[in-house]
Amino acid sequence: MRRVALITGSSGLIGQELCREFISQGYHVYGVDLRPQEGQENFTPITCDISKEEDIKKVFLAIKELHVLINNGAQADPYNKELHKLELSAWNKIIGTNLTSVFLMSKYAIPLLKISQGTIINISSTRHQMCEPHTEIYSTAKGGVVSLTRAMSISLGPTVRVNSISPGWIHDPHEKLSEVDHRQHPAGRVGVPKDIAKLALYLSSSDSSFVTGQDFIIDGGMTVKMIYQEQ
Repeated sequence: MRRVALITGSSGLIGQELCREFISQGYHVYGVDLRPQEGQENFTPITCDISKEEDIKKVFLAIKELHVLINNGAQADPYNKELHKLELSAWNKIIGTNLTSVFLMSKYAIPLLKISQGTIINISSTRHQMCEPHTEIYSTAKGGVVSLTRAMSISLGPTVRVNSISPGWIHDPHEKLSEVDHRQHPAGRVGVPKDIAKLALYLSSSDSSFVTGQDFIIDGGMTVKMIYQEQ
């Protein structure tokens, strides 16, 4: 039986790997992104601004069946101005792309997912737990993604399961990093996109049928590591 996945942010670092892994497992993938992409076997690109409801409505005119929705699309740069200098327009733009889009994509996917008894996977970030200065908008949006995940899992269960993944530092495997970058992680290395994609495959499979409403942190152990300022 053909299975269908819809993945937002499909042209990004994690998004591309999600698409590759799901295609390798026999899925037909609809890749949604603001940037135009080229189609290929078992991959249908859709250009869409995920912060706009009218764009999302058009996406679902083209999709007649769906088994997995992965809300991965986001504006990735976490840094903003000092809070007292922030414009409301900047707040609304990032919240719209990084949080409201999860609500909108899920809203229109739910009727199809109820038919297939499918799965929603939302990509959050460890920044909802660990923050740097001047990351208020991004951190708020990613925290909202986790809260929305938990609420939806209760509203949609048992027909549709909903989980989230919170990546830590994920880098392009083709980029060279220092040994210090790797050693600071308790796991001994910085993460790669495949780490996220493999978990997403598990959460989409029947092997995880007892798993819903959870946020899975993949960060090489950094969120449990106590760090003191060096003297």
